[in-house]
Amino acid sequence: MRRNVLFGLVMAAVLASPMTAGEPPSEPTQESALERRDRERVEALAAAGLERKTLETDKGRLVYWQGGEGSPLVLLHGSGDSAGTFAQVVPRLLGDFRLLIPDLPGHGASEPAEGILPMATIAAGLEALLDEAALESPVLAGNSMGAWLAMLYAHKHPGRVSRVVAINGGAILGEPSDVKLMPANREEARHAMAAIRDPSSPPIPDEILDELVERSNSGPISRMMQDLLGMMAYLLDGKLGEIETPVDLLWGESDRLMKLSYAEKMAAGLPRARITRIPQCGHIPMGECPERFVGLLREILAQEPPAAAVAQPEPVATDESATTVEGP
Repeated sequence: MRRNVLFGLVMAAVLASPMTAGEPPSEPTQESALERRDRERVEALAAAGLERKTLETDKGRLVYWQGGEGSPLVLLHGSGDSAGTFAQVVPRLLGDFRLLIPDLPGHGASEPAEGILPMATIAAGLEALLDEAALESPVLAGNSMGAWLAMLYAHKHPGRVSRVVAINGGAILGEPSDVKLMPANREEARHAMAAIRDPSSPPIPDEILDELVERSNSGPISRMMQDLLGMMAYLLDGKLGEIETPVDLLWGESDRLMKLSYAEKMAAGLPRARITRIPQCGHIPMGECPERFVGLLREILAQEPPAAAVAQPEPVATDESATTVEGP
């Protein structure tokens, strides 16, 4: 049961996009479909004007991308993904934000590349990067596991973060799911894809589904799940009320892995929270509906942070594509 419940917290782009985003291979003619997409995303980050940098940590090299001018904004990807997942939205953010986008430890080009991948290692890598960057009151915006990490950091370091934007993810137990953690065949992978994407989105090609199956037992999710008990220690069930930082919940409504009810449960427990919904978009909105996602993210960051509410207000429609609700 715990494996199923935790699944929603660590499952992300391993089933929606490439699992790694290292340096472009020297012989691209041998690329698989996912390797090609990995390379293209890395190239897009560089073409947008971001600079690739590295930081040596006690667990090895951590790769991150940095660039832009303005308020500091840290973008955190989900489990199985990499910095490249934000490639489509970076150009719309660079003019107004100083971006910091890591390949989290054990993901993309960041080490450790093998062995068990404890949540402690990933969280420590993020802390080391933020200490090194010395950003003044940054916004932490994370997708799926990235949202979990952002909330953990805000909980541990009150006052260091101006705001958290949790994108289809968070730091409490998810609901049981029938989606396979590590799909054993094409149909299981197809079922997983259907759970995290809107039905109107283009289907994932069979060759990519097959490669996802091939990678499922050796990728970051598999490595993380080898330390399941250690992962449980990083949940914030019963502790959300201790998070002083305002939290915006930006949610793709079509996500059937991390459902809207999960966001509503978090909003009810957080002192300062607000939900903004993205219709017809799933678990990884920056990849599935990038234009709407980045537009709403910019709108959220232009607004005052969510205030502590004394009563549950009525939902307020901000435009035709989104609904925002203050909480708790």
